[in-house]
Amino acid sequence: MKITIVAVGKLKEKYLKQGIQEYTKRLKPYANVEIVEVPDEKAPENLSEAEMEEVKQKEGERILSKLPPDTYVITLEIEGKGLSSEQLAKKMNELTTYGRSKIAFVIGGSLGLSQEVIHRSDFSLSFSTMTFPHQLMRLILLEQVYRAVKINRGEPYHK
Repeated sequence: MKITIVAVGKLKEKYLKQGIQEYTKRLKPYANVEIVEVPDEKAPENLSEAEMEEVKQKEGERILSKLPPDTYVITLEIEGKGLSSEQLAKKMNELTTYGRSKIAFVIGGSLGLSQEVIHRSDFSLSFSTMTFPHQLMRLILLEQVYRAVKINRGEPYHK
């Protein structure tokens, strides 16, 4: 299984980097994990609706350039479908069973995802109706992917 996380912005916080390294290391025996960072679009604090769309558009183009056609794309969106850890495990297992072994998770920037990225998505996943920092979502996502792999293998993992 090849898992790619395409994320907008550069990760700066040391504690997040350490957590991400830990889960990437834990996943190594089970999957090839790659994290692809695309630059975020610099923008002032107070943007008009049109300016926000332009930022999402530019970030979206960068995201789309990193998604090969044969990859199953899961976008992280507040409006997406909420899954339990067991349901995510089942979805990932079904994908690999039916020949979809390349999975990309997409984490947008602080303004969200462009309509083009949403349209490219094969599945929209929501972790919560709450808003999380997009940098923190990388760590949360990797932990859940690791949990899903352990569930699918019938191996113990803390609850």
